[in-house]
Parts: sequence; structure tokens; C-alpha cells
Amino acid sequence: MKIVFVLDCAHNLTNGTTATCVRFAEELRKRGHKVTIVGCSFEDGKEHKDYIGLPHYHFPLFQPLIEKEGFCFPKVDNRLLYEAIKDADVVHLFLPFKEENNARLIAQSLGIAVTGAFHLQPQNITGAIHLAWAGFINDILFYSFKRYLYQSVHYVHCPSKMIADQLVKHHYDRNEKVVISNGVTGYFHPVEAEKEADLKDKYVITMVGRLAGEKRQDLIIMAIAQSKYNSKIQLVLCGQGPDKNKLIRLAKKVGLTNPPRIEFCNQEKLRNILNTTDLYIHASDFEIEGIACIEAFACGAVPLISDAELSATKDFSVDDEHCLFRHGNARDLKNHIEWFIEHPQDKEALKARYIEEAKQYQLSFMVDKMEQMLFKAVEEKKENKDIPTLYPRRHDIKKSRKIFKKLQKQGVVDSIPEYCFKKI
Repeated sequence: MKIVFVLDCAHNLTNGTTATCVRFAEELRKRGHKVTIVGCSFEDGKEHKDYIGLPHYHFPLFQPLIEKEGFCFPKVDNRLLYEAIKDADVVHLFLPFKEENNARLIAQSLGIAVTGAFHLQPQNITGAIHLAWAGFINDILFYSFKRYLYQSVHYVHCPSKMIADQLVKHHYDRNEKVVISNGVTGYFHPVEAEKEADLKDKYVITMVGRLAGEKRQDLIIMAIAQSKYNSKIQLVLCGQGPDKNKLIRLAKKVGLTNPPRIEFCNQEKLRNILNTTDLYIHASDFEIEGIACIEAFACGAVPLISDAELSATKDFSVDDEHCLFRHGNARDLKNHIEWFIEHPQDKEALKARYIEEAKQYQLSFMVDKMEQMLFKAVEEKKENKDIPTLYPRRHDIKKSRKIFKKLQKQGVVDSIPEYCFKKI
């Protein structure tokens, strides 16, 4: 198959959604598929194989906030989108933004199958402006995403059952929610590794993820500071993000004996850290999946996870009594940390269970499911059973016609596809 992945921030290799996009693309190419990725152009200005870069768009006033959150939007170039899509068998969209929506309109006008993915919780947006608690705003965003994009796409890749359930709750009735974990590569597994010299006499607690409010690294710092084992514990935070200095100041304020080590790691160093970690903590308020947690327990690090309602990561727990703590509760987290320190034999037994649990999340199994979903979408399109054919929307047809009229004026296409004149 010729597959096109469309993702705004596909150039940002530190982004979790980008990592998923790149990993799936690489695995699909190994199976003989041609996969092209369309997203913001790389900052080095160079051409990258099987990648089509769009110029960056800078939002007046809001650009600093967008960059702070590690995101980027492209200037949508319909000519480049058309060139990328015109010979494809299927187009897969990662986010509900303008680039993806225009790609959908072009593909559907050309009779090309389209699938989607739900990698963005509304709370990822509202959390950036400290409004993640505002349920009515999150509900509006769920509705907007549906109306703008997902209502016209049948198959939607959901990285967890939790987010699939959220889509059911918010009436994504036309979508077939295909639950496929983002998966972990075989690179993350137990290896012989030694703690770094300055960590040998410390109980190492690790969390991997963006340094941002919703990830709740602050909660871990407060829990350790309250613990009777404060002086024994070394916190390692692997990641980068807007809250780095804030977390350093908090650690000083609450009396953390050992300042947290904060660094962004390459894969090799990350695997070594996870293999020498005594306890992995995933404290996020909301998480569509939490792939970093799977990578941790695949390496043998026992996870202690927040039981937050909107965090799918809690579903990885194999022992809810000891491996889940009360969401947002530093004291409960402290009590669980102390239990693990005082019960090393129980932790070793859990370690073996988690290493076995990780096997079901291997990337190769997940790519099997993704491949099946893409094949189904292509067959459905051939049989005219896809949503745009069965339930065409007047607004989409008008917008598609407008796009293709401009492409015709630019000399990119000779004629406008029939679909753009479909009567409803």
C-alpha cells in the first residue's frame, strides 16, 4: 500500500505523538509499504527521505505559549498536500487540525480512503491554560473535534480503551474505535546495567515525560520530601518542558534532600536509567496511554501509577493495592513509596509479572492491528461503504470544491473531481 501519515508536529522527534508516527511508519516500511509523512518542515532546512515539510505558521500573541508546549502548526499548502496524497491508497490523520482536515478533504475528493487517530485529549489543550478542570470547555472541544474531522472518518485509532470509552461518552457514534496501543520496540528490555557512581547508595525513583503541569512531577517531589526516606531517595526526571525551573524551585522549597536530576535522554541512556531504577512513578492527571510507563516496566522497573480517571496508564497495573495511588494525593503516594522501600521481595515478584505483561505491547503486534485497520478502510472505500460516500456533508463538498478550484488556477490539476459537485 501507499500510505500517507499527516501530523502537524512530525518534525519534533521529542513529541510522543511524533514518536508513535515515526515508529509505525518504520515498521510499515519494513513490511513493504510505502509510507510518506507530511508535517512541519525540519528546522535544519534539509530534505528528509519520505517526508514532505510544510512551512511553519506563527500565531500572533499565542506563539510563545505554543512553543512552550513543544507544538507547532504548519502553513497549510494544499498544493504540497495534493502532491503527497494523489497516488495514495490510504491517508492516516493524527490530530484534528487544519492540515489534517484539508488532507481529508483532498483525499476524499480523490476517492482515497481516510483513517484517523485520537492522540489529543482536550485536557492537553485546556491544561496549558490551567483550565483542565473545566468540564464544559473539554466537552465543547470533544464536540468540535468530532464536527470538524472525526464525523467524516469511520476508523479511528484509539491508543487505549479509556480514550475509546471517552469517544463513546461524547457520542462519536459513526466511528469504529480501534484500540491499538502505541506499542514499545524490542529495544526496551531488561539488560545488565549498573547504577552511576553517585546513585549507588541511593533509592532511585524515575519518571519519564514532559515537564508540564498535567504530568504532576510536582506531586512526586512533595511525596518524597514528606517521606522518612527523603535523604535516601534520588529522583530522576527524564524529559524537557516548560516547568523545569519551577520543579527545581519547588524541590528547594519543600526540602528535598537530594536535588532532582533532570535531563533529556537518548534511547540508550534512557534504557540504562530504567534498568537501574528502583521504582518508576507515573503521576499524570490525564494520559491517553502513557507509553513511557510501558517502556519502564518492559525494562523491569515496577511502576507506581496515579488512579486518575482520565489517565489510561492506570490500566497497566497488575496489583491495584500496591501499584496505584490516589490521584493528586502526595501523602498516599508517599505511603506507597515507603511500602516499596520496605518490601523489596514483594517488589521483585511484581517486577517479574510486569516484564511478562510488557510482552503483549510489543510494537510488531500493534502494527499488525494498524495494518488490518488500513486494509479495511481501503476495502470499504472500494465498496463505497465509507462515511463520505454514505453521509456526504454539504460543507465538506463546498470546501473541497474551493480547494480544487485554487489548485486548478495554480495549474496543479486539470479538472475538479466529480465529488466536489455532488448534490445532497
